[in-house]
Amino acid sequence: MPLSEPAPREKLHTRTVTCEGFRRADGLWDIEGHMTDVKTYGFDNSWRGRVEPGEPLHGMWLRITIDDDYIIRDAEAFTEYSPYEICGAIAPNFQALVGLTIGPGFTRKVRELLGGTRGCTHLVELLGPMATTAYQTLVGQRRKKPEAVTEDAPRRKPWHLDTCHALASDGPIVKKDWPDFYTGR
Repeated sequence: MPLSEPAPREKLHTRTVTCEGFRRADGLWDIEGHMTDVKTYGFDNSWRGRVEPGEPLHGMWLRITIDDDYIIRDAEAFTEYSPYEICGAIAPNFQALVGLTIGPGFTRKVRELLGGTRGCTHLVELLGPMATTAYQTLVGQRRKKPEAVTEDAPRRKPWHLDTCHALASDGPIVKKDWPDFYTGR
């Protein structure tokens, strides 16, 4: 285990988030997210009766279809397990994602459209790792396409620079891989 030895403890809850990216035959991309919550103990639930140990309390799915520019072209949500019967009724609201671009301001816009009672907390949270998965899915494919650079359209700073410690504009990775955008000495 890469973390230090923990104090004595009892496991009570596991949240599993899985995100996958797919290239579609029609040139678009599907990004699918699945989130489950399970407890190590059983408990009574007013809608489902008894939820047994290891049985999902939450089980939610979300698929977004995007184009090469990270624009969401379709969205589909499904609630398989929930603590309340009404939870799955919010799924159609996730069509509000259609037309959004995954990029700067995406999380803020998602919260405006689907935050609070307009959405599902768990599905909205799932969109964060799904957005990262979208980037990771397309990045290798986008690198294969040469960027058009002319005097009228100079090369733009890659959007992901300065988004983390490793990609700081004044750091060694940018100096090596994106020297045109290096700001260090």
